[in-house]
Amino acid sequence: MSDNLTPEKDPTPGDRPGAPANEPAWERAALERIALAAINEQRAARRWRIFFRFLFLVVFALIVWGAVNFSGERVATTGRHTAMVSIEGEIASDTRANAEDINTALDTAFEDSGTAGVILYCNSPGGSPVQAGIINSEIHRLRGKYPSIPLYVVVGDMCASGGYYAAAAADKIYVDKASIVGSIGVLMEGFGFTGLMDKLGVERRLHTSGENKGFFDPFSPETPKMNEHAQAMLDQIHAQFIDAVRQGRGKRLHETPDMFSGLFWTGQKSVELGLADGFGDPDYVAREIFKAPDIIDYTVKESITDRVARKFGAAVGAGAMRAMALGTKLNLH
Repeated sequence: MSDNLTPEKDPTPGDRPGAPANEPAWERAALERIALAAINEQRAARRWRIFFRFLFLVVFALIVWGAVNFSGERVATTGRHTAMVSIEGEIASDTRANAEDINTALDTAFEDSGTAGVILYCNSPGGSPVQAGIINSEIHRLRGKYPSIPLYVVVGDMCASGGYYAAAAADKIYVDKASIVGSIGVLMEGFGFTGLMDKLGVERRLHTSGENKGFFDPFSPETPKMNEHAQAMLDQIHAQFIDAVRQGRGKRLHETPDMFSGLFWTGQKSVELGLADGFGDPDYVAREIFKAPDIIDYTVKESITDRVARKFGAAVGAGAMRAMALGTKLNLH
């Protein structure tokens, strides 16, 4: 029977030098592919490690630079100039237009021996009455401390409500004809969900240790006592706002029945009403009035670390507080 058997053919030797003669070609090819894939994977992993190390160094360098470039850095000046401080956006403790930074910049501007005059550039719809009042008081203090250095407000698109509260303390206010000025009033805003809760069959369970502790809870109905108390608060703050405007503008103010009703006007009308003094932009005031055309910006610059902290810390925390606490916000808007 052995004579009828066909003898097995010897395997073809591999193409690789030194390859065993009995190693099949497909196994060699598979091993080569596996080895090549492993090498490519190692190279890719090495490239990603280099990339992430470089990215880490860049981020670290930016953080260090931001820490060195801290807020409130003094501005080095050489010679006579016009100092400028900007109020832009909502005036609040957790925004760039907060009283602490604004007042720090104003203090630095007035202390500089080369300052011929200070421009407070305002482009704000308003905000916190507390923050606006603090800025107003600081302007009065600085005007008394440095009587030879004038402070003029220059309005951009808008100087309304809390923005005007702060601006009213200036020596003069300059506007564009199309600027929005005024809105001398106070509002308290919030939401009520009681009707929706009734439709959904949701029951509000609120326990307090004080009779009035649940005031303005958005999930509870309003009461006459609550409304009366809120209106008394608004009227008191409104009176403070009106007093600040009258004190700042003095005899220049041409009061009308609706001046303190919350209405706002164009810059052109605001000059007629005595809410503003004339027309001009920062360059005009610096060049023609202060006679110091070189403008140096003293506004506190937000560093990278401050920006990260504000956006991911203060902003998130403030949003949570507003959403979870009383659901009511008091503003000069």
